[in-house]
Amino acid sequence: MLQYYDPAKGLDVSKDYGTPAFNRQADRNTELVNLTIDGRELAVPAGTSIMRAAALADISIPKLCATDSLEAFGSCRMCLVEIAGRKGFPASCTTSVEQGLVVRTQTDRVAKLRRNVMELYISDHPLDCLTCPANGNCELQDVAGEVGLRDVRYGFDGKNHLSASKDTSNPYFTFDASKCIVCSRCVRACEEVQGTFALTIDGKGFDSVVAAGQAQSFMESDCVSCGACIQACPTSTLMENTVIDQGQPQRSVVTTCAYCGVGCAFKAELKGDQVVRMVPHKGGEANRGHSCVKGRFAFGYTTHQDRITTPMIRETIDDPWRKVSWDDAVNFAAARIKTIQQQYGRNSVGGITSSRCTNEETYLVQKLVRAAFGNNNVDTCARVCHSPTGYGLKTTLGESAGTQTFDSVEVADVVLVIGANPTDAHPVFASRLKKRLRQGAQLIVADPRRIDLINSPHANTPYHLKLLPGTNVAFINAIAHVIVSEGLEATEFIARRCDSEAFGRWKRFVKEQKNSPEAMASITGVPAEQLREAARVYANANNGAIYYGLGVTEHSQGSTMVMGIANLAMLTGNIGREGVGVNPLRGQNNVQGSCDMGSFPHELPGYRHISDDTVRHQFEQAWGVTLDHEPGFRIPNMLDAAVAGHYKGLYCQGEDIAQSDPNTKHVEQALRSLDCLIVQDLFLNETANFAHVFLPGASFLEKDGTFTNAERRISPVRKVMSPLGGKADWEGTTALSNALGYPMNYNHPSEIMDEIASLTPTFSGVSYQRLDQEGSLQWPCNSAMPDGTPTMHVDEFVRGKGYFAITEYVATDEKVNKRFPLLLTTGRILSQYNVGAQTRRTANVDWHERDLLEIHPHDAEDRGISDGDLVQVSSRAGKTVLTADVTERVQAGVTYTTFHHPESGANVVTTDNSDWATNCPEYKVTAVELKKVTAESSWQRDHDAFSIKQRGLVDTEVLP
Repeated sequence: MLQYYDPAKGLDVSKDYGTPAFNRQADRNTELVNLTIDGRELAVPAGTSIMRAAALADISIPKLCATDSLEAFGSCRMCLVEIAGRKGFPASCTTSVEQGLVVRTQTDRVAKLRRNVMELYISDHPLDCLTCPANGNCELQDVAGEVGLRDVRYGFDGKNHLSASKDTSNPYFTFDASKCIVCSRCVRACEEVQGTFALTIDGKGFDSVVAAGQAQSFMESDCVSCGACIQACPTSTLMENTVIDQGQPQRSVVTTCAYCGVGCAFKAELKGDQVVRMVPHKGGEANRGHSCVKGRFAFGYTTHQDRITTPMIRETIDDPWRKVSWDDAVNFAAARIKTIQQQYGRNSVGGITSSRCTNEETYLVQKLVRAAFGNNNVDTCARVCHSPTGYGLKTTLGESAGTQTFDSVEVADVVLVIGANPTDAHPVFASRLKKRLRQGAQLIVADPRRIDLINSPHANTPYHLKLLPGTNVAFINAIAHVIVSEGLEATEFIARRCDSEAFGRWKRFVKEQKNSPEAMASITGVPAEQLREAARVYANANNGAIYYGLGVTEHSQGSTMVMGIANLAMLTGNIGREGVGVNPLRGQNNVQGSCDMGSFPHELPGYRHISDDTVRHQFEQAWGVTLDHEPGFRIPNMLDAAVAGHYKGLYCQGEDIAQSDPNTKHVEQALRSLDCLIVQDLFLNETANFAHVFLPGASFLEKDGTFTNAERRISPVRKVMSPLGGKADWEGTTALSNALGYPMNYNHPSEIMDEIASLTPTFSGVSYQRLDQEGSLQWPCNSAMPDGTPTMHVDEFVRGKGYFAITEYVATDEKVNKRFPLLLTTGRILSQYNVGAQTRRTANVDWHERDLLEIHPHDAEDRGISDGDLVQVSSRAGKTVLTADVTERVQAGVTYTTFHHPESGANVVTTDNSDWATNCPEYKVTAVELKKVTAESSWQRDHDAFSIKQRGLVDTEVLP
């Protein structure tokens, strides 16, 4: 019977086809080729390999060097086949199908050849199968059995196991060269999947060996510990240390990573109830089977000894903590909240939702604030990161979210990266971007600092536009000026899809000479001709995509810049199809979801304004309460009101504002002023030092729920083990609500999602049943788009006609002067995540044990600062001390640091200057001066003493 492969259905990712599962070009090819394999007639797309064609027909061909994540290589010679009418035995992984081919995969001659080849492999392999950590999960072992090898004529004195030694330098895995069969899969994975090129094959013939860097250890090399080489290795040459120590896992649960906004799918592999390893799931549409060092290896924090697993209460922050039951803790908290509201009024309390918790948990916190507290004083960490994204994209395009899938980058021709560092903050997406750059796409980077993408191997000559911090809007206006003044705009698209009146106003504005590259060069620091070239490259691209990060949003003109980016995409027609779009790279795992779920004080779930009577009445009917129609406090308002003395209670779930928010001294003053601070988290973080109630949080491995990533993908989070603190976060919130007198009764998070779907039009088609069946869904998912929406704004914008917003450049108030002549900007590093609460409790500290201050050599020399010196950083807000890293990654006049370690005090010096529309802090522009010192700052000394005191107040007995 003739079998056809349906290109529309894509690949079954559970099968190994010998070509990358994420390279779907062949699947889109509708030209079919007929052939016969082992007597079965097939029709497959042209360009398909014989190995893949066989796999489609469930015909297994032995292989060692081939895998579905890598391009065909043809080195192991195990996949040989016979083709009628042809001499020799070609490798099926590198031989494409042809019309009328007759292929036989199992013949006596083929079988003998395979056994002979396997015999050579085994003769050069150690005889330790019983003690090998890969025993039971070794492809070499499996293929030896598959080809029928029973004995070896050459003995077992091969060179590898006689001379090779183990490389144990990496804290997460071991490289045992004695087990290596030099199949090159690890080398190719490093090149093709990760794009780091850290591994090579040294030597020739029998002397060939896999080497990291220039014969370095893995830790000394450029290896980024993504795990792709381990995933590709067919033996135990590269093996996780957890597997070596604990043995092969016995079962797995598919879930979603709790680190960045890429939202990678993982198989949590377990032995009993203990997680042995996290393996990137090939069925994950965000990551396509790839991972980074954080998601792959840094999960040990979930069972770290610092976890607080018992509720605690205390009268004041100077008192010892008392360990109590959950009922006692929530009753204590509820009584305090009620007392505060009786004394100070209904609006004297509020809550902060978490971008690390699930959609369901975030939804419940905003519901608790609105229904149980009786006000709209709810906010989320998006306030300090991507709130300008919501405002800017809602204004111009009509929806507060990115427009594309991550897959879309595979067909981009020009990629403009603004204020983002994907290799450090979103490494799995960065790997896919680097792959596209190696295929010929052009790269434009607008960033004050030299990021790793600029030096990406084989990337087409990149443009690095080294604009000065705080000048984004001047830059984007100059880009648009070039496109309009040179007639490069997409006139037909604009006429058909955009508001003509708004475009006319904007065009007149942007054509003004003040917006030209020449006029803006003195402001941005970018040479006019360089900017003009980059503008032409982007405007002339068939598909131009923009990816941006916190370097766009965390400015006083963050919202203006987001609107400027949307203007640029509409101006060039780069909206509404694959390979284009406006793509915000979300920082935390569920920052998109926390916004979707109504965590802002002016919006209910689905970005609908609280003042809309129809929308509000819908929620009032469902929740059985009357809701306040006035927006509540934003986080900055909460802090200011606390200092002023009329805001006294805060429920803070999974958010460490004492470390992450700007102007640390002001934040600490506000927290000290509260009569009741309820912190729900995994660890006693910086904010918990000021708390009166501590409720144990649950990690992503301890709960069911969903996360929504940067591409609007709703993905399942599935419970792997029971909550160490007795309750998942959603259960803690419902317990508090019930204690306050507002009943919340859910048996499972799926019921919460059902409520969300019933009240939120963009989620109306989402359910746990569908997520379990389909893996993930992208909102909007409703009756209009029942299968979800991979690409937004295809035929029309959500708001109807696209709106070109005027983006006048207004210089920040945070200016350099003689006292503060340098600009400090902040960011992240690959090994650490956000405030570091999770990654600092893993071996990731081996890469980044403290925050460093990057200083240009000229600025360092002027101040007598050398590499490794202690440097005092002074700003208008405060002082801290960091260790100097003298480097040309930053330009003269600009300094840079990360904020992953609380003792660094990076936010002691950042000011509370913020975005005009959303109050997103201007972390990226702080005027500073540097001075070489020999001791930490006074704030650091006080902080260390306070933290030590707070830790000493924890070790108490459970009260009766």
